Amino acid sequence: MKRKDFENLWFLLKAIYRQEKKTFYFGVGNAALEAVNPYIIMVLLGMIVDAALGGMDLNGILWMIGIVMGAKLVLEVLQSRLNESFRKKMENYPKEFASRDLNRKALTMDYEYLEDAHARDIRFRSFQKSFYGVGGWLMMGVYSLLKSGLSIIISICIVAPMFQVVRNGRDSFLSSAWWSVLVLVLLGILAFMNCKISVGGTRKATQKFFDSSAAYNKKMYYLDLLSGIEPQKDIRVMSFENVVHHDVGNLFGMIRENEKQQNRIYVRRNFLQKMIFGLSSLFVYLFAGLRAYAGAITIGNMVTYASSMERFISSVNSFSTAVGHLKSAAMYAEDHREFVELGKRKYDGTIPVEKRRDNKFSVEFVNVSFKYPGSDTYALKNINLKFVIGERMAIVGKNGSGKTTFIKLLCRLYDVTDGCIKVNGIDIRKYDYKEYCNLFAVVFQDFQIFAFPVGENVAAGSKVDEALVIDAMNKAGLGERLEKLESGLRTCVGKDYDEEGVSFSGGEKQKLAIARAVYKDASFVIMDEPTAALDPEAEAEIFEGFDKMVGKKTAIYISHRLASCRFCEDILVFDDGKVVQHGSHDELEKQEGLYRELWNAQAQYYA
Repeated sequence: MKRKDFENLWFLLKAIYRQEKKTFYFGVGNAALEAVNPYIIMVLLGMIVDAALGGMDLNGILWMIGIVMGAKLVLEVLQSRLNESFRKKMENYPKEFASRDLNRKALTMDYEYLEDAHARDIRFRSFQKSFYGVGGWLMMGVYSLLKSGLSIIISICIVAPMFQVVRNGRDSFLSSAWWSVLVLVLLGILAFMNCKISVGGTRKATQKFFDSSAAYNKKMYYLDLLSGIEPQKDIRVMSFENVVHHDVGNLFGMIRENEKQQNRIYVRRNFLQKMIFGLSSLFVYLFAGLRAYAGAITIGNMVTYASSMERFISSVNSFSTAVGHLKSAAMYAEDHREFVELGKRKYDGTIPVEKRRDNKFSVEFVNVSFKYPGSDTYALKNINLKFVIGERMAIVGKNGSGKTTFIKLLCRLYDVTDGCIKVNGIDIRKYDYKEYCNLFAVVFQDFQIFAFPVGENVAAGSKVDEALVIDAMNKAGLGERLEKLESGLRTCVGKDYDEEGVSFSGGEKQKLAIARAVYKDASFVIMDEPTAALDPEAEAEIFEGFDKMVGKKTAIYISHRLASCRFCEDILVFDDGKVVQHGSHDELEKQEGLYRELWNAQAQYYA
């Protein structure tokens, strides 16, 4: 294995140890007992043979057997308890550990990583590999390594006397140091070959597995999304079934071919390892027998040494397999570590946000430009703008003009590429990030309603102030719908997690999103085209209704349809990433420019 593999394993091992110290100690104790246990019988057999040949009476032999078997029984009971605790924990722990670790990172990582192709790929691979239990692979690999390593040490200690030089042996060559060195060199070469074959074969097979499972999981994840209600309308009406079946067929064909290649690798590896094991055993028994013949060891010693050496060879084989498993775990851990260690790109400020009873904040964009991660094109260019928000502002323009990007920067989902944004004269990057985010309640264009209880959806958390939730839902026009729910605020949205869940229409989900914004009671309330799928008049009605709910708070409305926001005192007109006009509806309608062009083009819809 390479240095990077050890670094990845050490990173993951430390994370596991921090969370599961008790399981770790259970594993170490169980490995030690499992390594010692087999040698008790081996040593006992040799002692009994030598005792019998030496003339010990039956009572003495029975006492020897009783003492050793009693010790073995105690070890068996202790090992059984430790093994049960360790195995039971390992059944659930592998996926639990990785999922907990990765989900925590996914929920706290900088938002801009979601637009980064490399970060998205690492994130997907990490979650995909976590399903197969990266923590479990590592723990079982370490467990097997400890067990086989201890077994190797014990067997070496037991058989070391077999290699000593005996001057008065019957055969000088068989009793010489050269014969011992020759056997040790041969066994060393075979052990090295075994380890190399195990690691190399496991690495190749694991890589094949990654290739097939990554493609499989990514494709199946997407195909699973296609089985949803909305995609199925287009698939069935437009006859996309053949395309889906064709893709699935190609996918499974590739997976089957990769599985065949994996099997060939494992068969070749296992065959070579068995050959090496057989040769090693042959050398051991031959050497032990010849040493006994030469008078270097007793018959009882020969039984003990031969059994111990065979155990040594078996442990070397297990050690090699464990190293192979650790190589697999290192390959699993590489993406896990890279994802968890994704650095923060945002500057973490410490300044608390000013508390204002009037909710009036001065906002200034100073030469702000921005391009999304991985893009060479600026979404916003040289925005210079200063305004005091205490009433209503509308942001309008064509699709793709930069309206939503403007809001993402204001909410600090992204940091600007150039320039800075100031609130009350201070760069927003210097504010405490969580405090700053608490200034905003946003209903995004692609708002999400989750398969959680209604109350938690509105409260955006598990702690629900029921009175405030009910008030927010009443203001959003969901009072009557709430009364019809048998479980009230505890009713789950949809049936993804609860068969008793209730399906909500698109309009009702929209109102839930609005209720969530009302419940948050933030200083800034933003509507980012959540009604784009509605007709212009319906959108205008919702915007005006929401405006009444907001009351005296600061409100920003985003739309590419001008009539929806004409009640606002201040309007920003975006085009190609720039603010091209700024003023009230009456002022802008009288000016030559994009606003009047759009207004005249859309006027037919408001006649």
